[in-house]
Parts: sequence; structure tokens; C-alpha cells
Amino acid sequence: MLVEAVEASERLVRITVRTVAGLSLQCPGCGRESQWEHSRYVGHVADGAIGGRPVMIDVSVCRLYCENADCSKITFVEQVDGLTERYQRRPPALRRVVEAVAVALAGSVGARLLAVLHHMLSGTTVIGCLMRISVPERKAPRVAGIDEFALLKGHKYAAIIIDADSGERIEVLPDRRAATVTAWLREHPGIRTVCLDGSGGFAQAIRDADPKIVQVMDRWHLWHGLTEAALKETTAHGACWGKFGPPLREGKRATTTRERWQQVHQLLDAGVGLLACSRQLGLGEHGQALCPPRPARPLGAHPDLPARSVDPYRDHLRRCRSADPAAPTTHLLAEIREMGYTGSANLLVRYINSGRVEADHATLSPRRVTRLLSTHPDHLDDDQRTLLGQLAGACPEMTVLATQIRAFSNLLTPNAGNDKALTSWIACIRAANLPFLHSFTNGLERDRDAVDAALTLPHHNGRTEGVNTKIKLIKRQTYGRAGHPLLRQRILLS
Repeated sequence: MLVEAVEASERLVRITVRTVAGLSLQCPGCGRESQWEHSRYVGHVADGAIGGRPVMIDVSVCRLYCENADCSKITFVEQVDGLTERYQRRPPALRRVVEAVAVALAGSVGARLLAVLHHMLSGTTVIGCLMRISVPERKAPRVAGIDEFALLKGHKYAAIIIDADSGERIEVLPDRRAATVTAWLREHPGIRTVCLDGSGGFAQAIRDADPKIVQVMDRWHLWHGLTEAALKETTAHGACWGKFGPPLREGKRATTTRERWQQVHQLLDAGVGLLACSRQLGLGEHGQALCPPRPARPLGAHPDLPARSVDPYRDHLRRCRSADPAAPTTHLLAEIREMGYTGSANLLVRYINSGRVEADHATLSPRRVTRLLSTHPDHLDDDQRTLLGQLAGACPEMTVLATQIRAFSNLLTPNAGNDKALTSWIACIRAANLPFLHSFTNGLERDRDAVDAALTLPHHNGRTEGVNTKIKLIKRQTYGRAGHPLLRQRILLS
């Protein structure tokens, strides 16, 4: 190839090149070689920028006749390796750059980035480049992970299937219906294990496709289900642990404020003026230290909570919750409204959750108590461990709850004997007075095979959840306007 001219202007660098004539080239249609030149063809190829200026290459190539009379192509054009491709106005190197930008950003966002790189393409062209990329064929994994994600939250969903061991994306299904999942699994018979989050629709689809496929419940969802049930139990027994609470907040800031307040009033008692006190101590004339320090309040207290409207009914609420710790808030609300309560249901819920029914002030919240019960003691400091012991000993039910939460957490480390240990754990829960945990154990029994597989096999659905998080980023980049084909292309290529 010969370089005939190079022209550089303020906006463009133009390079004129020409291929050598008389070459023997293969016809792309039949593969037969030909030297029969028809004419020459000048193509315009946009290349990478030089010195901040775009580059245009005018390349003159040969057009040849195909000497095979049976070939469907009469003529064909010579292609220059590394510079030209059929039906392309960009060299392979630049095409790969455009495709990489299209996969990462797509549409108008990718077009704006390419404009900075001196390649003027429209958003539609960028999407066209993305859709022309061929998705590599991926074999069905032996261990797959499946999860759903929202195309339009609450209305339309799709499903992602990945290799649970490597995290490689396998397929994006257009919906989450059982029939769609079943059909895909039947087309890929190599899958022997599927990790899922407890969705009943996916579980039924897997059974319909092949009952021999082992279903593995995700262990995070098991732990999340237990903590939600434990939160309800903790809330129901607020009368037992309501008298316990953390010490008052006494941080460095509170200590410094108190010391400055004492210094100010010592000077004031000595007859020093307010302005002189401010200058001597380096404080503003109307500074915080000139006012008496506010008393610290317990953790979890809500100073802005208008609790006075509920306070007259606290004794009645306390008696009701003592008689029935799991009394629904709606029933309590109906009873105190008959007694004259005019506040909202939300105010009553906040009043109960802050511990105001059991104590004169807000102390611990049920969620924080549950978090202490579900945290390993090695991850707590001395004060938290002391408080945990008080909470666990508040009543027999709280003692059983703390013990069984710790026992279940030990089962989340996969072990061959955990299925039998789970049977014993469920028996202990059903023998205890923990109605909300009874509902949790009923759910475990409904999917017992998948739960046993989760506690005994090393597989999990964590990589699928990670891919799902990245899908949310891709959806936001396209402002929710991308359909399934475009989303599928970006997900499988990213």
C-alpha cells in the first residue's frame, strides 16, 4: 500500500493511500482467486485522532470480477487487513473502541463520550454497533443461579441466569413466568443444581422442568427471614426488655461543653463582664457555652415525638400487651380510640416501638435489640455484651429467642449434618412460646429440600445478587427506556 498524500488542516488530517495493482485475491462468495480487475474504488475510512484532530483516510482499492461463472457475486472489492472491513467506514481498531463504549454506556451517553474522542456518531448509530456484536455461545453450567429484576417495578419483571460458580452471565429471560423458565431449562439439560432466593414461581418451574435438579435456597435470605421474625418477637416482648437501655451519651463534645459552661459562670460570678468572658475564653458573645448544657438523652429517644396524646392510654396499652404480647397494633388502636384517642395510627406505632408503653422514656428500639441478639458476641464491645446478657435474660421467651438465633446462625456454615440439626432446631422452636418464629419454621418446612441443600452444600446465590446490582446500574444509564433486546445485549456483554 502506497501513501500518496498527507494533508493537515486545523480541523482534519486527511491521508490518501493506494493499494498495489495486480494482486490475486479470493472472492468472498466462492473463495476462488481472481486477478481480473474491474476498476478502482475509493473508500473513506475514519481513523483515530492525531493531535486532537480527527483522521480521514482515503484509500483506493481494486474492484475485481469473480472468474467463477456459478458464483453469486459478479464483482468484489479488495479489503486491506487492519484498515478496512466490509460494510464498515471504520478500521477494526476504532470499531473495537466504539463497541467498548457502546457496551459500557450505549445510546446518547456513549455518543457524547465518542464526540470528546473526535468521533461524531449519533446515539442510534452507537446502539446499532452494540446490537451487531455477537453474543458468544455459553454452555449451560452444572450449577446455575437465577434471580428476577424489575423492568417496571411492581408491574414487569425479567430474570437473569448465571453460572453460580464463576459468575458468568448465561441468559436474560424476558419475564419471570414459570413457563418461560421451564422452557429454558428444558432446552439446557446440563444444569444439575439451581440456586434461588426462595421464589415459589422459580421453584415450581424447576420442578416442572426436571424434578432431579437440586434446588439450593440462598442462605442470606434464610438469615433475613429469621431476623424479620425475631424483630416481631422482640417487639411483642417489649414489656420485658423495656426497662433496660444503654448509658447516656457522654462524649467528648458534651464534656467540653460542660467545662466551658463552668468556666464562663466562674468568671461571671467573679464580676467579669459577658464580653470580657467571651474574649478571654475565645467564645462568641452568644455562644453555646453561655447557655446551660443540655442533659444527654438515651439512645433511641425521640425528643420530637408528640407522645402526650398517647400518654393517657399508656396503662391500658401496658395491660393489653402484658396479657397478649403479640396483640396487633390495629386492635390496640381501635380500643384506645373508643376511649377517646384522636391521634394517628403512625403515632401509636412509633410510641410502641420506642418503648414508651413499658417505660417513662424511650430507650432501645426493637430493631436495635434484634440487631444485638443477631450479632456474634465476638463483634460486640464489653458494654454491648453486658446489655445483650440483660436483654437475653429479660424473660424466658427472650432467653429462648437469643439461644435459638445463635443456634441457627451456626447452621449457616455448610456442613453434612446440618439437615438433622435443623430438624432439632425446628422442634425446639415449636416447643417454645414464639408464635412469629413458628410461622418462619412453617416456611422452612414448605421448602425443606432447598433449605437442607443450602445448609449442607457450598453453593449460594451471592454472585447472582451481585449481577443483579450491576443490572440496576445499566437500567439507570438507559433511563428505564431500554427494551429486553438492548438490556440483554448489554448485560451479557458487560
